[in-house]
Amino acid sequence: MGKQPVKLKAVVYALSPFQQKIMTGLWKDLPEKIHHKVSENWISTILLLAPVIGTYSYAQHYQEQEKLEHRF
Repeated sequence: MGKQPVKLKAVVYALSPFQQKIMTGLWKDLPEKIHHKVSENWISTILLLAPVIGTYSYAQHYQEQEKLEHRF
């Protein structure tokens, strides 16, 4: 009923510096992946970008009006 030590074998994975095909899956069908992400999340994109673009536009307009105010 005593505990006996169990030998475990460890597997170590490493990438060869000479192997060039490691990142090919990332770039494969990139336009389709981007289209899928955009079409799937378009409402979230609009809800994120609309306030950012609106705030930036407002700040630019305010700054331009402030510059023009001092001209006269």
